[in-house]
Amino acid sequence: MLEKEHLVKLANYTMPFGKYQGRPLIDLPEEYLIWFANKGGFPEGELGKMMNLALNLKTEGLEPLIRPLRNN
Repeated sequence: MLEKEHLVKLANYTMPFGKYQGRPLIDLPEEYLIWFANKGGFPEGELGKMMNLALNLKTEGLEPLIRPLRNN
C-alpha cells in the first residue's frame, strides 16, 4: 500500500551518487532504474526502497502524482 509519507519522501529524495547524482529519484530514467534492478538489485536500505518505489510508480504511470509533493 502506498503511504503518503513514502510518497513525500520519494518526491524529495535525490540520487546520492553516479551519473544522476543530485537528481530526484522520480526523475531518473525508467530504463536506468530497470537496468539497476536487473544488474544486481537496488542498494540496501532506504535508498533501495525509494528506487524500487520510483520504478514501480513509473511502470504504473503514476509518477505525475509525486511531482506536486516536492519541497521547492
